[in-house]
Amino acid sequence: MHSRLEVARDHPAFAGHFPKFPVLPGAVLLEAALHVIESERGIDLTQWQIASVKFLDVVRPGDVLGLQHDACSGGLIRFTILATDRGRDRTVASGSLSSGAPASAPRPAAVPPGTGS
Repeated sequence: MHSRLEVARDHPAFAGHFPKFPVLPGAVLLEAALHVIESERGIDLTQWQIASVKFLDVVRPGDVLGLQHDACSGGLIRFTILATDRGRDRTVASGSLSSGAPASAPRPAAVPPGTGS
């Protein structure tokens, strides 16, 4: 699927990150992408995990962003975020979402209530 990813040119995150060279924080970019994936696929991502994500380039105010996302076998959704700048596409982030934790993933130990941590 191909989608447009909307981040307002005047998003408040640009002002503080960084004042003389504004870039969109990766967390804001990822949140926007997850929202579009959830909406367009009609799924609830609260039970999904970010299996991987790489931020490869900066997003500046006014960049036109696009999102490609594809469902793969094994309960994965792979995504790529592109920015169009002066007629050229460049990959700014990519990653994958997993519908569940891999069986080999370590599980946090349960801490009985009232015992600390």
